Amino acid sequence: MSRSSKRRGVLIGVMLSAVIGGTVQPAIAAPVRDAGDQATPFRKSPMRSTEQEIARALSASLRDPQWREQVRAAALGTEDVDLQALAGRTAAPEGKNLFASVSAADRRIAGLKGLPASTGSLLRVRLGAPSMRSHLNAEVTPWIAVAAADDTAKNITAYDSQGHTHAVDTARVPDRPLYVLDIDVTKAHRAGLKVLQKAFADEGLASLPSKAANSADATSAAGWWATKVTAVEVNDDQEPWFKGTAEMFSLVTGFGQDGTARVDSVDMPYLDYDGTVYYPNQILVNWSNYKYNLADVVMMEDDDGTNYRALAQAITTALLTVTDQGTYIPLVNAVLSAIPDSWFTDDPDYVESWYTLAQNSSGRLNGASGNGWMTVEPYFVEEF
Repeated sequence: MSRSSKRRGVLIGVMLSAVIGGTVQPAIAAPVRDAGDQATPFRKSPMRSTEQEIARALSASLRDPQWREQVRAAALGTEDVDLQALAGRTAAPEGKNLFASVSAADRRIAGLKGLPASTGSLLRVRLGAPSMRSHLNAEVTPWIAVAAADDTAKNITAYDSQGHTHAVDTARVPDRPLYVLDIDVTKAHRAGLKVLQKAFADEGLASLPSKAANSADATSAAGWWATKVTAVEVNDDQEPWFKGTAEMFSLVTGFGQDGTARVDSVDMPYLDYDGTVYYPNQILVNWSNYKYNLADVVMMEDDDGTNYRALAQAITTALLTVTDQGTYIPLVNAVLSAIPDSWFTDDPDYVESWYTLAQNSSGRLNGASGNGWMTVEPYFVEEF
């Protein structure tokens, strides 16, 4: 896919002091002895190995005509197929045999992402590109590929039902239909934000929603001042066809009323496309939570490699070392320094940052890296 197609899903959590259209040509995929040796190097990880293991097992299971037809019908009927659920309700022998492996893989992936076991199934299967629909007939046995972690990968590895591997060009959509195995990033992201918020609250860097609602410091008798986002746009480079949906999030951080660094997350699920202006009219900052009239914003994009527990630990460790010196101190550098270097290279996790947002900020605010902008205005939230 490219950036004018549906973006990999979007969340924005803002940290204060705190991707598709192009025309593609058909390509021929060449069989290789080990496509992984020919593909662009990616960051090795246990999660990657887990996905590849399931991709190989799924490709082999498609030798069963009954199961293959059920997968085909599901892929044509919905954008993302819950693999565990599909395998769990099939009567086809190969599908039933796959269920235990997929369930175990889902649990392992949740753990690797720092998510609770209650998160449930995460592995999803989808058709590689819309143009493949016309080629996906009952006689064809599609290959299975795992979406590359690196957007700049030249090839991705696909597995056929006979156990062979193939290097598929990421720059052009292949003629042969294939399924892409990926993570349900939207589901993982929502669960991950809860992990982040709880971790921040446990360290005194934020309040859980139930506590915040009853806090005497959270609101005044008449209401509270907020910063509202009236328009937002993010621009990014072209994204390859094999990429699925992702979630963008920002963490809002500044100093709380008690002088301790504070970080809050804001969800913006409507941000579906790059290069598109959205008009959310969404509350970004509740200024009654902050001691100083300044804060900063960092926007990030989630992908299937994000470990929320590790991210929360890195951010809290960094912020807990920053002390209130009686004046506002930007926290963006502390947050960005806590993020692994790989998040700024192989993955598009860091998107944009905004410094020194104030209660009276209004109009267009360009991001520090030139990759996005938003317009904001002060907004008073009145009590009933």
